[in-house]
Amino acid sequence: MSENKAPLTAAWRLMQPSDLSEVHDMSCIVHPDFPEDPAIFADRLSVFAAGAFVLQGDKQLLGYSFSHPWMRFSAPALNTLLHQVPEGADSFYMHDVALLPQARAFGAARKLVTLLVETAEAHGFDSLSLVAVNGSQPYWEKQGFSVQDVPHLQKKLLSYSEDARFMMRNLAK
Repeated sequence: MSENKAPLTAAWRLMQPSDLSEVHDMSCIVHPDFPEDPAIFADRLSVFAAGAFVLQGDKQLLGYSFSHPWMRFSAPALNTLLHQVPEGADSFYMHDVALLPQARAFGAARKLVTLLVETAEAHGFDSLSLVAVNGSQPYWEKQGFSVQDVPHLQKKLLSYSEDARFMMRNLAK
């Protein structure tokens, strides 16, 4: 087995405040077209720590994800502080998923989706939503998400990119 094809030794764990600097650095590498201030990451962690995860490798973090309760058929604007979960939140929103290139193609994202489904269900939510960018729509469709036509989100989606799509996965059994 070549060095590049060695199995990934990494596991998802809850994010800690001490991870935030490395998480922000990773965001600049993985999402250069969607910059967010370091305060956004601290805000997401403080608003809903149970939905903030990092992919811990042997020597460094290899990925991260922020998710939190939100309103169905809605998405927070990029680079905007939340301060708190909205009253009446009725869906679980995946704000950000980022994997360094060396962590891709080893099932880390699929494991994260399973973890986020479990987190959403444990907190009483029956749907997950996200904004797919960078041509990721086909990947998210394989994970059970479908594009939702939400006219009032069109302008906000264009602030991400022309190919941004609001997607949802129903968790109801």
